[in-house]
Amino acid sequence: MLSKDEIKLYARHLGVASWGTAGQEKLKGSRVFVAGAGGLGSSVLYYLAAAGVGNLGLCDYDVIDISNLNRQILHRFKRIGEQKVESARDSLLELNPFISITVNNKKITPKNAEVLAAGSDLIIDCLDNFKTRHVLNRASVALHPPETPCLGCLIPEVNAKKINYIAGPTPGVIGSLQALEALKYLAGIGTTLKNRMLFWDGLTMEFETISLKRDPGCKVCKNI
Repeated sequence: MLSKDEIKLYARHLGVASWGTAGQEKLKGSRVFVAGAGGLGSSVLYYLAAAGVGNLGLCDYDVIDISNLNRQILHRFKRIGEQKVESARDSLLELNPFISITVNNKKITPKNAEVLAAGSDLIIDCLDNFKTRHVLNRASVALHPPETPCLGCLIPEVNAKKINYIAGPTPGVIGSLQALEALKYLAGIGTTLKNRMLFWDGLTMEFETISLKRDPGCKVCKNI
């Protein structure tokens, strides 16, 4: 049940068509695992926390560097050198003290990925490299048998290492879209991007979606 303060906090949600108290209570009872507390994770986590997702699991093994601050808005200049998960937890609880946050200062590996994400209703990829994304994808398939193509159906596993140069608002836009999709899924409202992929070109401000199909030969999900 929502407390009086929570009803006030989420008042703008409660009036949204098909959301209401029932949808908000679903969010409060949900458990979401977010892999990465950087650029994408900042927007995702802020909006999930603000929306009242009751249980957030954060995983990131990195520390805050000054070069992160142009886009990783969870963090502050005075926290440079601190663990990102600790900084993220502090920022999120300042925003919403009614939620529960579990932090994991660990690198996601094939050995621990399923353990870290176990028990979650939803796993959100906010990582910055495809090597770890494929590790998380395998764990996701194992924990939540897919109804859609998995990452392995679409992108081959590669071990490319390079610096990603990016304009600060870009992960904010994409992270906000990730958060919205997550809230719709958890609350059971609207139409999600299931079996579709959304593309955004920030230079032209154009969106495009394409339909996706599972690869029957995918090494990750073909037997699921």
